[in-house]
Amino acid sequence: MSALMVGFDLDMTLIDSRPGIAAAYRALTARTGVPVDAELAVSRLGPPLRTELAHWFPAEQVEEAVTLYRELYPAYAITPSVPMPGAREAVDAVHAHGGRVMVVTSKIGRLARLHLDHLGLAVDELAGDLFAEQKATSLREHGAALYVGDHVADMVAAGAAGIPGVGVATGPCPAEDLRAAGAQVVLDDLTGFPAALDRIIGLALEQ
Repeated sequence: MSALMVGFDLDMTLIDSRPGIAAAYRALTARTGVPVDAELAVSRLGPPLRTELAHWFPAEQVEEAVTLYRELYPAYAITPSVPMPGAREAVDAVHAHGGRVMVVTSKIGRLARLHLDHLGLAVDELAGDLFAEQKATSLREHGAALYVGDHVADMVAAGAAGIPGVGVATGPCPAEDLRAAGAQVVLDDLTGFPAALDRIIGLALEQ
């Protein structure tokens, strides 16, 4: 475990980005005239941006909407977002074990980095614009030992990478769905992560 690397999802795992993302969607509506139900959109965070925008924009306008949304995002979405309960302590727990932290997210990297820098979360590696099985490639490349996320697709990513998935029931997916998707451990939120990490490391050392 000396080279411990722990991967985390970003939205609704490490940060509560719902207020900021909702503001960005409202700004997108103001700019385009296309009504996006911001509260509905933020209730199902996890899949890529294009997936959400395809619910609101005609197919031929989705890419233009993606570009505009990402232009608006820094001004609207960063400041209102806050760490999830236990997020800082979870990151610190990995570092306390001599490990490293990576974020693997469907959000593009430059926007994810703005969140991490604004909140001062000490993340060592960042991989963006990845979802579900796509995340597994980055997790394997960095030698991640486990992956923590709030979405069933995060548990799919962990399974595809051949590592344990730790689910946190702080996003759109209830605990039973996370377990059904393959989560080895399911937590109410990240406040339980340091103790869970201790147990996982202890089990690994016993093997």
